[in-house]
Amino acid sequence: MDCITINKRRVGPGQPVYVIAELSANHNQDYQQAVELIKAAKAAGADSVKLQTFTPDTITIRCDRPEFKVGGGTLWDDRTLYELYTEAYMPWEWQPKLKELADELGLDLISTPFDPTAVDFLEEMGVPTHKLASFELVDIPLIEKMAATGKPLIISTGMATLSEIEEAVNTARGAGATEMVLLKCNSGYPAPPDEMNLATIPHMAEAFGVPVGLSDHTLGIAVPVAAVALGACVVEKHFTMSRAVPGPDSAFSLEPHEFKEMVEAIRVAEKAVGRVHYGVSEKEAKSRVFRRSLFVVKDMKVGEEFTTENVRSIRPAHGLHTRHLKEVLGRRASRDIERGTPLEWGLIG
Repeated sequence: MDCITINKRRVGPGQPVYVIAELSANHNQDYQQAVELIKAAKAAGADSVKLQTFTPDTITIRCDRPEFKVGGGTLWDDRTLYELYTEAYMPWEWQPKLKELADELGLDLISTPFDPTAVDFLEEMGVPTHKLASFELVDIPLIEKMAATGKPLIISTGMATLSEIEEAVNTARGAGATEMVLLKCNSGYPAPPDEMNLATIPHMAEAFGVPVGLSDHTLGIAVPVAAVALGACVVEKHFTMSRAVPGPDSAFSLEPHEFKEMVEAIRVAEKAVGRVHYGVSEKEAKSRVFRRSLFVVKDMKVGEEFTTENVRSIRPAHGLHTRHLKEVLGRRASRDIERGTPLEWGLIG
């Protein structure tokens, strides 16, 4: 499995986890709020900030028919898609300016395009990669358009069957994509941890031969950290200045201090995963002496028989290995032995 390269940075197995702060609708259509979010994401340890590039008219149509109303127990029930996306979209004229800010801060700025015009717009901005949202995984023409740019693709897989993911990956490869990352995702908002099925991450990596990460909509930071332990190379999480500020996505977003805690926990987890290793580590070396071994635990006279009463396996490790206990029992002391003496072959007659 090869790594991909995003803005000269290697992303994939053996590399530091690539952490994306998803701004989504949390700018509340306030440019200064978007600026503050990007600065806060940098301070919280994000590697990248992600926008969404659409307008209400490029993602849906204005229609009050039942098919266009949200339902099913979501955060947005009874609203039309057009109303929701009118509230959520980020004005396109902001995005080049926000990219300049991110560049100055040393952050990658990427976005999710939702139609071909958005892909063209982002290409003019010079984004280093394109992100495909879970809901657009079935938009084959859009995947082809994104893949034809030659940029690395990050593809979320919420709701997708294995065959749907395969179709999307094959479409992208057939249209020119040579680098991609798949993100395990649950498109519930918020997503329950018991439906995350993070065990899919290593399976997906093996099935498609690409790095796999996590796009996470659960509450808290436990799930992203667990995903890293299972091999996630990318973690994307919604980011807000405050959940107390109403917005379409704020309820399942992390505040800056929480995002910072997540990044710190991810950095610990990726170090802890390490590599396959058996034996003594550097920090363990001094602890070896406290293993068990055979000691004389009662004073013995020369010629006295070794029994379970006067020889025991105890800490520390200065005596014979415990595997020799059966060989020792029944034999006799070659000299007087003081209690607390490590047993060695020279004491055995």
